[in-house]
Amino acid sequence: MRGAGDQRRRGSEAAVAARDAAAEAFYEMDRAQKFVRGRVTLFADLDAAAAEPARREMDRLDETANAASVEYIGLLDAHPLDDPDRPPHEYESARRALLGVADRLRRVTGDLNRFAERLAPQMARLEAALDQLPPRLAAAREAVAAAEAVVAEARAAGMDASDPEAELERARRALAVLSSQGLGGLGLNGALEQAEEARRTADRAREAAAELPRLAQKTRNSLASVRTRADAVAGRVASVRDAMKTLLRDYSQACWQDLKGAPEAIEAGVERARERLNEASAHIARTEWKDAQLALTAARTELNAADRRASRVTGRVTELKAVREDPEKPAEAARFAIRDAQRLAVIQPGGAAPHHARALDALVERLEHAPRRLTGPHPDYWAYLQELEAIRTAAGDVVTRIRSERAAQGH
Repeated sequence: MRGAGDQRRRGSEAAVAARDAAAEAFYEMDRAQKFVRGRVTLFADLDAAAAEPARREMDRLDETANAASVEYIGLLDAHPLDDPDRPPHEYESARRALLGVADRLRRVTGDLNRFAERLAPQMARLEAALDQLPPRLAAAREAVAAAEAVVAEARAAGMDASDPEAELERARRALAVLSSQGLGGLGLNGALEQAEEARRTADRAREAAAELPRLAQKTRNSLASVRTRADAVAGRVASVRDAMKTLLRDYSQACWQDLKGAPEAIEAGVERARERLNEASAHIARTEWKDAQLALTAARTELNAADRRASRVTGRVTELKAVREDPEKPAEAARFAIRDAQRLAVIQPGGAAPHHARALDALVERLEHAPRRLTGPHPDYWAYLQELEAIRTAAGDVVTRIRSERAAQGH
């Protein structure tokens, strides 16, 4: 009996030791499973897209770990070791089963730990980025507060701060999205970008509001400057009328037909500019600086067009007078352009290319025929000048093509 009792005792002790080893393995696996699952959950919160492969692998590991847990708990239920009357072979069976499940639990723990090691570098990078979020969020909130103060000052000074206020509201909305959705809705990158966008938008609002006093003075100065410009352009109408009289009296209709009605067009342009100036003045009175600037830009556009039209008329008189006195001078400029192109063409390897030679020969012929436009009682000086300008331009085009072809050939 003593031998049987000793055998039962030794079997019980061995089975209990196996049970303790299995329990320790179970707790180690359970701890590893919870840790790794927490890391994957954090990974998904920080970057859902990047975490998707890790989440799938964790799901597989969870299934394996859960199955090992079920097996372990089932063995505990199947082998109650507290019964002192169990036969020795049952203790041995329990010991072997418990040692087997302990080995399985350890293998799962090893898989979990190795998975955690593979995750570690990504998690370290994400957590380093996560450290940037609080200061960025604080910077965004400080920027919004600073913008609110400057916008309030502008409003208190009676200025139209609607544009800075709109920017400020966009910054507030960006912060509200960050507060309401957080990392779970935006992900880490989204949250960082949202905080940065809120800060940038608030900075723009603050800068725009701070600019309002300077913009007010600048706009008032511009109004005075453009009014002066309008008077100057209006003052050119008399000289334009005189120039048109000269054109009509001294030159054929072909020389001035495209300028007909210029004095009236200039007056109309100045009138439209003054209407825009009156609009700008009204906007300034209401501190609507943006609208005032738009009106001033429109006025400048009208005055620029009127000024160019006046210069075309007075310049036409000067050009026509010069060519009537010396028709050969503009022709010489065209002749020089052709010769320059010819010199470049002939120094090319193998001499002038046939297509360049033909083009230049045609220009020489056009230059020789150009003076025919000056025959008759009413020479068309303007057509003559335009033809010479076209010849100079064409010669320049030949030069450009020659250089382009040389560059393509590596010379």
